[in-house]
Amino acid sequence: MRIMLVGYGRMGHMIESLAQKAGHTVEAVIDVENTGDLSSVGSVADVVIDFSSPAVLPLLADCIRRTGMPLLSGTTGYTPDDLALFSSLGAFAPVLHSANYSVGIAVFKRMLRDIAPTLLGAFDVEITETHHNQKADAPSGTAKLLYEAIDPEHAYTPVYGREGICGKRDAKEIGVHALRGGTVAGTHTVSFFGQDEELSITHRANSRAIFANGALAAAQSLIGREKGAYTLDQILFGE
Repeated sequence: MRIMLVGYGRMGHMIESLAQKAGHTVEAVIDVENTGDLSSVGSVADVVIDFSSPAVLPLLADCIRRTGMPLLSGTTGYTPDDLALFSSLGAFAPVLHSANYSVGIAVFKRMLRDIAPTLLGAFDVEITETHHNQKADAPSGTAKLLYEAIDPEHAYTPVYGREGICGKRDAKEIGVHALRGGTVAGTHTVSFFGQDEELSITHRANSRAIFANGALAAAQSLIGREKGAYTLDQILFGE
């Protein structure tokens, strides 16, 4: 697999290292100092893997429209408009965006989707996510994915942390809390608090390698697919 990397931070470096160990090649690297190259680069790779920033999306979108290279993105912090722009690229190439490429998180989402309809209303729901002290966005993209699995109809109100005299907890809210410190790769817990009982589900990432390896596997699966905007569930579970 020939790869063009967009974003050369921690994840970009890890993807490059793991890709080369697996026998893949990195044909081009786009980072802060040469972002403008997206305007002229040709179809140099079998797939583009993007772990950059939302600010890069307009140039990246133009590149995909022009070259038709498949695109996998793990960039977080996208707005609804950004996500709509990303999905529109499916008219030009197979594209996939996910805030998390861990198989464990994908299974976590499916579990929440199955159990939430039974528990919502009778149980209070709180989401807590913990990441290293260098993470820029909060809450994490993964926390947002888990929230969406719990409340896809947006019938509840997210409450991001609590401070001061908040009053009684509203039955139609879901708490979302972000912790930052040290070198934590990523821990996500969803807790359902009922009358005299509590159910909590936790996923812990011990290394960012799980995200990089998951992204590489998904990227390889993207090659050769029909044009369109895909989800990770479609790639992993054939939905």
